[in-house]
Amino acid sequence: MKSSRLLPLGFALLKFLSGFFLVSSAYELHRDEYLYLNYGQHLAWGYIEVPPFTALQSWLTLALGGGYFWVKFWPLLWGSLTVYVVARAAQRLGGGTWAVVLAGLCYLLGAFSRLNFLFQPNSFEVFAFTLACYWLIRYQQRPTPRFLYGIGAILGLALLNKYTPFFFLAALVLGLLLTPARLMFTTRAFWVGAGLALLLWLPNLVWQLRHGIPFLHHMQELHDSQLVNVSVANFWKDQLLMCLPALWVWLPGVLALLVYPSFRPYRTVGLLYCFGLLIITLLHGKSYYALGYYPILFAAGAVWWEQQLAHWPSAGRWLRPALLVLPFLLVLPLYPFLLPFYAPAQMEQIGVPYRGTGALRWEDGHDHAIPQDFADMLGWQELADKTWQAYQAIPDSMRARTLIKCDNYGQAGAINYYNRNRPMPAAASFNGSYLYWLPPRPAQPYRYLLLIGEGNPDELTPYFQEFRKVGEVTNPYAIERGTTIYLGTNPSSALLDRAYREHAEEVAKWEGNGLSLGRSAPAAGEK
Repeated sequence: MKSSRLLPLGFALLKFLSGFFLVSSAYELHRDEYLYLNYGQHLAWGYIEVPPFTALQSWLTLALGGGYFWVKFWPLLWGSLTVYVVARAAQRLGGGTWAVVLAGLCYLLGAFSRLNFLFQPNSFEVFAFTLACYWLIRYQQRPTPRFLYGIGAILGLALLNKYTPFFFLAALVLGLLLTPARLMFTTRAFWVGAGLALLLWLPNLVWQLRHGIPFLHHMQELHDSQLVNVSVANFWKDQLLMCLPALWVWLPGVLALLVYPSFRPYRTVGLLYCFGLLIITLLHGKSYYALGYYPILFAAGAVWWEQQLAHWPSAGRWLRPALLVLPFLLVLPLYPFLLPFYAPAQMEQIGVPYRGTGALRWEDGHDHAIPQDFADMLGWQELADKTWQAYQAIPDSMRARTLIKCDNYGQAGAINYYNRNRPMPAAASFNGSYLYWLPPRPAQPYRYLLLIGEGNPDELTPYFQEFRKVGEVTNPYAIERGTTIYLGTNPSSALLDRAYREHAEEVAKWEGNGLSLGRSAPAAGEK
């Protein structure tokens, strides 16, 4: 007997609650989360990093107080909905309770644990891809227009969330063309769905055109600094490792979707995985770009296993429970790194046997006490509080004439987040979307500059009446350990001229790559 909807709902609830109750309270938000939260104070139809869907979630989060629960609510919501869809897909493919449980466990115990814990655009993308595949299966079972409308709507929102769905769309078209499902192209519903997707994405497209298509510069920078270093071998090694506890499920899943007779109507979904991974491989995409293609394979693979075991009832009696335990056994060596379960000092002790395996290696190529992602969740409130204390030391009459400038978006975002209810000007930066949020140069010159993370303070001393260090991040596990806070008094006009000139040059780099509708660059601080 097929399991009811209560089992998928149970997995969804388990997914949501586990993100709050299993994580150590010693950790703060991640560097990237502070940037995305700052979007909520600068609503627009586009940003340098991503389209605006995350900004809407940020705005709602801040409107609800901006607390930890609401920050984590969104990625955990999308993760919960994803595992629900995976379980429902297993049911729709003919699976019973055992297949649903196996498919759900595969999702809960894979790389999605970390993904669905961080407030980033990736969680919604995985959900959107999974739901689109589910509706594609449902359309093959019952070709009603609402499924194609749904696919168009969810992929349109996915394009408002990130740009990598273009890879998914290309793979989807190729998969449709090579199967009988290409008859969809002849239906009115298909083109209505496509039009809906375009309509949803259109505001961001217009924003890109008005700003000279900064996406092109972003991709070029990404290629030159990161993607060029992504090798095909490492990419595919990561594909095996990311969902290692479910490798024996998703691999049969994709093969079953391609060749298994009872799955023949859904071959497009199998081809979608093949073409999607091929496109990402050829473009040297990051390993996690492919994560959204896997959840639907858990459902297909679990159903395939259930149907195979049905042919051997005697062996199935002991194989069924054994195969449900197997994902737990496979994840045990990776368990400490799925989420920040342990406080930093305890994690340092746990990590000793993992030195040399790559689990503790940071971008500098060296092993550290804790994983880099965990270190990126520490030291931020210390930095924000010390910046606030430095600002409080400025005479009351001069506080309004103070500029706070940070070296990177994490510093600026954290300072703005933790000081959001304090009477202090927003921290600025020339990094990422902060380029658009720099306040215009005031009529009365700045009297004080708070510089966060300044790499060459000695070079700046001649430009101030007084220039001294007033704070530093001391958390020994934080990636920002040693980040300094300098206070400068009466900065020279030459220094401010240079700063605003460098800002204008940096904006021009981002906006000089394509068409621009009626403008060449935004005014400083434009929203």
